[in-house]
Formats: sequence, structure tokens, C-alpha cells
Amino acid sequence: MSPTVFREKGYRFFFFSREEDRMHVHVVSAAGEAKFWLEPEIKLANNYRYSQKQLKDIQSLIEAHYDELTRAWRRHFAG
Repeated sequence: MSPTVFREKGYRFFFFSREEDRMHVHVVSAAGEAKFWLEPEIKLANNYRYSQKQLKDIQSLIEAHYDELTRAWRRHFAG
């Protein structure tokens, strides 16, 4: 199961259920995919095919939706 938290600018932001304990988000689009840690700080974990500009744009979206992402993580992994 991989619940989508939000979609914006062609990117899908989602979690894989029970992948690992450290809070993170996956991002996918037609151009590539990436994984960002959300704690202890927002940081790129993995990147496949995104340019540095795209990664900067994605990180900006994560920053803008940080509260929504962390709330969704806690809700999804609470039980």
C-alpha cells in the first residue's frame, strides 16, 4: 500500500507502508523518482533521473507541505 499525500506540479508525494521507521516521503513523476527524509531535517535520500533544478523544486514543495506530510505520516503509521 502506498497512500498518496498530495499531487502538485506533476509530482506525486506518497509513502510506502511499513518500509522503514525514519520519516520520509517518496516523489514520482514521468521524469523520475526520489526519496526525501523528513526528519531530523528535509534531506535527499535517493534520486533517480531528477535534475538539480527539479530536486530544488521538489524540496520547496516538501517544505511548503511539511506539516501536511508529517501529520499524514503520523496518522498512517499510528496503528
